[in-house]
Amino acid sequence: MSENLKTIVSSETKTVEIHRSNPTVIIGERINPTGRKALLAELKEGKYDIVKRDAIAQIEAGASIIDVNAGVPGADEEPILRDMIHAIMEVTDAPLCIDTADSKALETALSVYKGKALINSVNGEEEHLESLLPLVKEYDATVIALCMDDDGIPATAEERFKVAAKMIERAGKLGISADRLLIDPLALTMGSDHTAGMIAIDTIRLVVQEFGVNITMGASNISFGMPNRPVINATFIAMAILAGLTCPITNPLEEEVNLAIQAADMVMGRDEFGMNWIKSFRARSKES
Repeated sequence: MSENLKTIVSSETKTVEIHRSNPTVIIGERINPTGRKALLAELKEGKYDIVKRDAIAQIEAGASIIDVNAGVPGADEEPILRDMIHAIMEVTDAPLCIDTADSKALETALSVYKGKALINSVNGEEEHLESLLPLVKEYDATVIALCMDDDGIPATAEERFKVAAKMIERAGKLGISADRLLIDPLALTMGSDHTAGMIAIDTIRLVVQEFGVNITMGASNISFGMPNRPVINATFIAMAILAGLTCPITNPLEEEVNLAIQAADMVMGRDEFGMNWIKSFRARSKES
């Protein structure tokens, strides 16, 4: 089994270290206009009040990194993403995950961001590797690497592992070390394929065993279309942490998810004397 690697993501004043000996790092997913009419309307008007509130709320709930997505249909993403980043940096010093498929918007965001950013994302498609990996190198960033390529999303864990290996190899040839890649095994909805959860977990195990890299994923996708989603998400994330997940992209405002992550960390021996769990319990007791 490979040595577990440490991944660094930072803002101008705050550094987050992702490693399997540390508590799980939550990447807050809330700042995304998809399916959020109020946020979408504000972004179209050039307002960022909800963005700021969401950033603060997620940090207070336990997120260490904030994902920022400016995907407004029909709008120029570049200025919106730039302004969102500025707005978030006004209210928190948490590192950011810049979430865009627009290479121009990404480069602008990286140029204004202060710190070692996390890019969301690259995949194994040749066009993606050729256009995005040089930006990762130029801005000394960390990047989420999705286990899909020109043939689409592989159906098996073994095939996804091969895509991960390809991306790690290609990054290495550019001088981007494996610790700067967060491999995403792809959590697909179990509403369409009841084996989707186990395929993702098996992919995590294979990748971690071979490379020791850190693992992320949009964990909430696993329950899409199903009732009582927070319970499914919480159970899946806890199981994935055991397999090697270190930094899920999820909603820290869902109590079930948050508690499952804290409990999993304690079971994994990452919460000495259960002090984080006790602190969290006391905080919740004061609120109730």
